[in-house]
Amino acid sequence: MTKTYTAPAPGINLVTAAQQPGRLTVQFEAAPEKVSAGEPGMSTGDVLFLRNADGSSALTVSLGKREKIRAESFRQAGGALAAWLIKHNVEQAQIDTAALAAFGVGSAESALLEGMLLGAFRFGRYKSGEETPTIPTVSLSGGDGLEQTLDEARKLAAAVNLARDWGHEPANVINPVTLAERVTELASEYNLKVTIIDDNALKEMGAGAIHAVGKGSKTPSRLILLEYPGADGTGDPVVLVGKAITFDTGGYSLKDSSNILGMKYDKCGAMATIGSVVAAASLGLKTRVIGVVAAAENMVSGEAYRPDDILTTLSGKTVEIISTDAEGRLVLADALTYAARNLNPRAMVDFATLTGACVVALGKVRAGLLSTDDGLAEALYQAGEATHERLWRLPLDEDYDQQIKGDDGDIKNSGGREAGAIIGGTFLKNFVVPAVPWAHIDIAGMASVAKDMPYCQKGATGFGVRLAVAYLKGLE
Repeated sequence: MTKTYTAPAPGINLVTAAQQPGRLTVQFEAAPEKVSAGEPGMSTGDVLFLRNADGSSALTVSLGKREKIRAESFRQAGGALAAWLIKHNVEQAQIDTAALAAFGVGSAESALLEGMLLGAFRFGRYKSGEETPTIPTVSLSGGDGLEQTLDEARKLAAAVNLARDWGHEPANVINPVTLAERVTELASEYNLKVTIIDDNALKEMGAGAIHAVGKGSKTPSRLILLEYPGADGTGDPVVLVGKAITFDTGGYSLKDSSNILGMKYDKCGAMATIGSVVAAASLGLKTRVIGVVAAAENMVSGEAYRPDDILTTLSGKTVEIISTDAEGRLVLADALTYAARNLNPRAMVDFATLTGACVVALGKVRAGLLSTDDGLAEALYQAGEATHERLWRLPLDEDYDQQIKGDDGDIKNSGGREAGAIIGGTFLKNFVVPAVPWAHIDIAGMASVAKDMPYCQKGATGFGVRLAVAYLKGLE
């Protein structure tokens, strides 16, 4: 098979090696109460470069105020360090990670390495005429567990950066068909099982929602299954469901020019799902994991679905279309039904850039969490706190059901402006089995960033991968 994509190359080379004189030495310090000359800044990630009298040089990276230092401080400092080394074309540096123990943060070492690997990611595939940046080599020394910590950080960061890389890709490169091709290649690389259900099969099985969303595009819809069997190959799977609207025009409920730009990121829920399965396989997690990707392109044409249409979903429930720009919940409806019927899940978690209302409610600080199961919701919340991919739970009271009660169909796909993020989850609740724990994570505010962050370049964030891995580890 001819490879249709190039995997993102690591932007930094981390190796375990003895300290060597002459290399740039990197150290980490808490911010002083008052900054003076020759001291690091107050903000986490501030960098101070000093050249010593003997000709050697040192780099001090601030961790922020001592009382606020936590794992995320090291992750941000690592990202800032990687960016600084790349910007200044530093070829070699060295860090004694054993010194991090003085700060009393148990996961400091892994967070630092993770931040460096994530912070070095750059998406520059389509830029011409630019010099290839120097890839710094950072020599690490530390305790006995350093090799394993570095190996795990590399595997996790590679999965996140894959999700970022594919998230960045424009719609003329990634559409439902080419996404299915990429996942097929990925499956062969990681020894995963892949199943592709094409649009004809979706139509025949009665998946009328995902079929309708994709009808307006020349590129037909796909349901993509990517399975990691787990370390022992037994047990019911955790099913991760991802929304992959490879481009969203809004359909006949057309987006305006200010809101249509950036709709390539409407596939990032699926990127989180794919990245999570890859991470589980790379890390050899015990739990069996199946990723289900609902892929469609929401376009306008003579074949496109319309407001007032009534669709019959895979579940048999009918949906009255109020807005064709509420398409993500439609493709997820059929995906959730398929997963519940065919995959015998122990739990289902979906990731989706579902509602602008979630951004209004929570900004770009936390993703929205809605769930039918308190235990699952708490486990995901704690995983988010541990990884700084933070969540906030919203209610699913039955009172909200009335807001989408159908006039001519069973339910409506939109309930207006009130409680928009909650209504998105309320709609999806109609397509899950009560006996199966289910959670919906609305990543609309977290899937991409408009400017460079400490360990994330402007664009797709890969949000959800580290969260999912932490949750899966908690099941072991």
